[in-house]
Amino acid sequence: MTVPLLKIGAVLSTMAMVTNWMSQTLPSLVGLNGTAVSRAGTSEKISPDEGWQVYTSAQAPDGKCLCTAVIPVQGTCSRDLRSHQLRQLMEKVYTSAQAPDGKCLCTAVIPVQGTCSRDLRSHQLRQLMEKELKDKMTELLPLLPVLDQYKSDTRLIVHLKEEVRNLSGSLLAIQEEMGAYDYEELQQRVLMLEARLHACMQKLEVVSVLMGLGPPFRPGIPNPSPPQVWYMDGYYKGRRVLEFRTLNDFVTGQNFVQHLLPHPWAGTGHVVFNGSLYYNKYQSNIAVKYHFRSRSVLVQRSLAGAGYNNTFPYSWGGFSDIDFMVDESGLWAVYTTNQNAGNIVVSRVDPQTLEVLRSWDTGYPKRSAGESFMICGTLYVTNSHLAGAKIYFAYYTNTSSYEYTDIPFHNQYSHISMLDYNPRERVLYTWNNGHQVIYNVTLFHVIKTSGE
Repeated sequence: MTVPLLKIGAVLSTMAMVTNWMSQTLPSLVGLNGTAVSRAGTSEKISPDEGWQVYTSAQAPDGKCLCTAVIPVQGTCSRDLRSHQLRQLMEKVYTSAQAPDGKCLCTAVIPVQGTCSRDLRSHQLRQLMEKELKDKMTELLPLLPVLDQYKSDTRLIVHLKEEVRNLSGSLLAIQEEMGAYDYEELQQRVLMLEARLHACMQKLEVVSVLMGLGPPFRPGIPNPSPPQVWYMDGYYKGRRVLEFRTLNDFVTGQNFVQHLLPHPWAGTGHVVFNGSLYYNKYQSNIAVKYHFRSRSVLVQRSLAGAGYNNTFPYSWGGFSDIDFMVDESGLWAVYTTNQNAGNIVVSRVDPQTLEVLRSWDTGYPKRSAGESFMICGTLYVTNSHLAGAKIYFAYYTNTSSYEYTDIPFHNQYSHISMLDYNPRERVLYTWNNGHQVIYNVTLFHVIKTSGE
């Protein structure tokens, strides 16, 4: 049995002779009904236009059936209709046997056909091109971040060019302006402008009036200010000062430095200003300036006639005869003397020498005051240290005048023993029955001219 090889690489079939019955049956299976069939022992093309070829057959002398196969002609593409029908018979096996009437029933194994060599090569070429394209894309992927950076740098360069262009224009304008004057003329113009500005400032008067206090709140961990906190325990005979780096450290009791004062203090009216502690020396009317960095007393001076040792304290007592304060204009001392019959005296104090620069008699009895504080040169006094207290009195040092006020002051824990204003934070710090409480301050600024 000989197996011919077609040009498209497919094995056609065995070349054998089969009966005329087989030659009529197989074409009907693949849709070749109505075409001419060759005689036994011969082979010829049937319906060459449709592209099918049938090999005829005969019965062997020993009575065995010899089979044939129906195949497409050489070069038929898979797009051909008959190739599609042939693929439907793919791998279908017909048994070989002899029918009762003596005719042969043949076996045919139909190979897979219908793929053009051109289509195969095109498919292989397309696969190769796709692989090469994927490889190229893989090589280019690392360049994407570089391209993005290049775009960003390009935008930045354009922006810088525009800035340089604007700056060049400004410099050119300055050069043209300066070129019109010599150095002496420019200096004279500056002096004239300074003189005019100074004259305008003298005609203006800025008055800051306290309008109200925010709700009290206790300092917590999220609040990082102020940068440092100094803690002094007790209101008399104490000498230990704890310096905390932050308010958070104060709340948690961590990261502190201890200072031991050479002289004990009296009261709670101490204040830290420009790295030094100003306090009242115990059982005296002496003001002490202690410098934290050098850990030494830089200066101490007596406040002439000032009461001490609970002679003229606030209403709550606690040796609070002398109260040091700091506001936007500097260092102040609040106290009283026998000469002014126990009324509050406000003194402006030189922070370097502790010399009293000027004093004001407010006319308000100190023993009737709960606490007091200074804001922008104005002394504000509460009428009690207990619940229900109000900011009841204000004395303006810039005009040497006073007025009675009615500003609510929420005394949450019912016993205030320290009250001071922080001009940097614009808040009031209080010590209220063992609790550190903070109040936000609302100020109203009034600008007046000298003629008003």
